[in-house]
Amino acid sequence: MTEQPGSDELLHKLNRETAKIAWRELQRFYAQGAVLEVSPALDLIAVAAAMAADDAGQISHFLNSGQLARVDEQTAGNWFDEQRELWAVVVAPWVLVQTERELN
Repeated sequence: MTEQPGSDELLHKLNRETAKIAWRELQRFYAQGAVLEVSPALDLIAVAAAMAADDAGQISHFLNSGQLARVDEQTAGNWFDEQRELWAVVVAPWVLVQTERELN
């Protein structure tokens, strides 16, 4: 049985599995093309829940709006040089990453 995107159980599970990680530690996954960047405007856990529940409509919306995308080479290089830490959660086969929102 697939859990629904908003189910409390799924959200709690994904929240527990979310952590900060150095970008350098994700290089192997990036090289495999398995890292997706989630816009800071979105809730990382909500996006992960939509992916875990295989919510094609919501995922398509995120992809088409550019709010969910593969990490491009320039961004990856910048994060590597900056020794950036990102929030990450695994929704196999993907690793979703998100930078922290910048405060003005």
